[in-house]
Amino acid sequence: MNDIPGHQQYDARRSSSNTNDLRGKILRIRVKDDGTYEIPDGNLFPKGEANTRPEIYVMGNRNPYRISVDQKNSFLYWGEVGPDANEDSLSTRGPRGYDEVNQARKAGYFGWPLFVGNNYAYRNYNYETGESGDAYDPAHPVNLSRNNTGLKDLPPAQPAFIWYPYAASHDFPEVGTGGRNAMAGPVYYTDMFPKETRLPDYYNGKLIIYDWIRGWMKAVTMLPNGDFDVMEPFMEHTKLHNCIDMETGPDGKLYLLEYGSGWFAKNEDAGLSRIDYIAGNRPPKIASINIDKTTGSLPFAIKATVDAMDPEKEKLKYTWNLGNKTTKETDTPELNYTYDKAGDYKVSVTVKDAEGDSAVSNALEIYAGNETPDVSIQVSGGNKSFYVPGLPFNYTVNVTDKNDTSKIDPSNLFVSVEYMQGFDKAASPMGHQQGEAAVSGKNIMLSLDCKSCHKEAEKSIGPAFIDVSKKYAKDPNAPSYLAQKIIKGGGGVWGETAMAAHPSLAQSDVGQIVQWVLSLNNKDALKKSLPPSGSITPPADNKPNTSLILSASYTDKGGTNIKALTGRNSVVLRGNSVTFTGKEAVEGFSPISFNGTNYLMIPLSEGWFAVDSIDLTGIKSINLFAGWQMPPSFGFDFEIKLDTPDGKTIGKGSLVAPADKKSNQGMTHIPVEAVTDGAYHKIYVLSKPKAGEKGQAAAAGLQFNSK
Repeated sequence: MNDIPGHQQYDARRSSSNTNDLRGKILRIRVKDDGTYEIPDGNLFPKGEANTRPEIYVMGNRNPYRISVDQKNSFLYWGEVGPDANEDSLSTRGPRGYDEVNQARKAGYFGWPLFVGNNYAYRNYNYETGESGDAYDPAHPVNLSRNNTGLKDLPPAQPAFIWYPYAASHDFPEVGTGGRNAMAGPVYYTDMFPKETRLPDYYNGKLIIYDWIRGWMKAVTMLPNGDFDVMEPFMEHTKLHNCIDMETGPDGKLYLLEYGSGWFAKNEDAGLSRIDYIAGNRPPKIASINIDKTTGSLPFAIKATVDAMDPEKEKLKYTWNLGNKTTKETDTPELNYTYDKAGDYKVSVTVKDAEGDSAVSNALEIYAGNETPDVSIQVSGGNKSFYVPGLPFNYTVNVTDKNDTSKIDPSNLFVSVEYMQGFDKAASPMGHQQGEAAVSGKNIMLSLDCKSCHKEAEKSIGPAFIDVSKKYAKDPNAPSYLAQKIIKGGGGVWGETAMAAHPSLAQSDVGQIVQWVLSLNNKDALKKSLPPSGSITPPADNKPNTSLILSASYTDKGGTNIKALTGRNSVVLRGNSVTFTGKEAVEGFSPISFNGTNYLMIPLSEGWFAVDSIDLTGIKSINLFAGWQMPPSFGFDFEIKLDTPDGKTIGKGSLVAPADKKSNQGMTHIPVEAVTDGAYHKIYVLSKPKAGEKGQAAAAGLQFNSK
């Protein structure tokens, strides 16, 4: 509610509580056939009174997340993501933060930023003088902001339907504690969906709500007039991976969009999920299938296991598909089997209960006939927690190939270093993939029948690979086209000789061969391999949150009808900037999340936070970044201690306000004593406010420096 000139972005009274602005609102319009729209009856300002917008249905929203309309009575539901304040400051500012699930039976004003939760009122705070005025009146809310272009007198504020803070809720204890991100799903009506696929009648008329952070779903029962009655768990034993949307399909099943557990990352646990209600006997559930070895020389013995359970605790039988037209049945969830012919195989298992219901696992790929080389990377002489720009470290790559007792061929080894911002360990550096393919793709080709029809630079029965590379050099569809040619075969492009099909060749192998072929026309563009051992000095101009990825791969030579295999390994060193996870050990500090970033609010009394597993080798100073909605003041002193809150002090510093007054982040530069033991330490950062300090600031991260 800061309406000081130049601070419009801190004034939600100019948006959410402005009757003449569409921000912070939920709008209701009726779209006509010609693409224009009209205002239906029942909106908050349907006649378009002066200084109002007729599209507004409800206003006073902070962050309405997922709106849902009851399909029988048109009640509107939505989740409201609330502010971060962890404690009440009722005498000066107002209540702590609450998330809300809201219900609007008719158009109305829902309070933000004058009220939160159950109409808990904020005070009219003067940002120029620091004086606290009276608390706002929910019966007669008034918008006094100088940025307000709408009505001064607002409709009465409506309380939330459900509300809860970070801490335990006295009013709604079922919601638990922790981070908050309230979401509203549908009101479920069984008679709107087919009997065969809908949820049971028990859920008729119930509202399904969920929380993105806490991971739960709840079923809310309402009284006949729509008032809250009771809340209960819904599928409480199902782990959600940050559900961000929920819809009911025409089949009556619930569909969930799960964002995944990482912020702005390639989340392997993201997905589109469906909830089926299965009456009577339920089929077995398979958690995973595992094989002790995925490659090996002939005879190749494997042990396969499956983690499965039956909801009714019935005895299970297992039918193993071994990928070679052989199946084996067992009464236990494991199988020992030996392959005596070389080839790629896919292993899966069908698990069946006593009632005949079954579930099928995913298939795992194995290769019999060759064992993957073992590649290891040792890093020494630097910092084990992260790389430090300008501070060199040494590396050594070692390869062991059990199928080739001769000397390791250096030309089959590819080593690279790359720097990636926001690196996800599930991703593979593209530069290394391309460089590796120049080795592995060729060796895989040489271990197959390809070499009998093609040569790298000379025409044979088939075209030279270099000619294929030139022909498709500028074709963006070449990778997929050539991959299909290898798998399915064909002829007529280069002459009358037909190309043999390779339907059993693994897709990953096909991709490597194609990458190698296409690289032949532009070998100069390929990244060159680093030596098997050497020294790396990370550049000083890397951006924050940039990881160093040291990768190595070795492709063996295979043999006659024995496929070449590639062993890989990588070492990921995070950058010297450490951001917060929200799970740090703290005392006094309050973890909060804002715009996808975790902060630690600095207390106005003494406190500390800790970061784990820090090697201080080569570190001469630590920068602590702090800020919040306003530029931080000079009001905090910090100490760095080792291993315990009262351990050895290795550095001291004070928060410095930013030189750029437009910035909301300041920095504390703290020189530290040298720590040379090479051990991992827990670093404690102690804070203490200076006398009279009342400003609010949050720690945003640490940076470990070699200077």
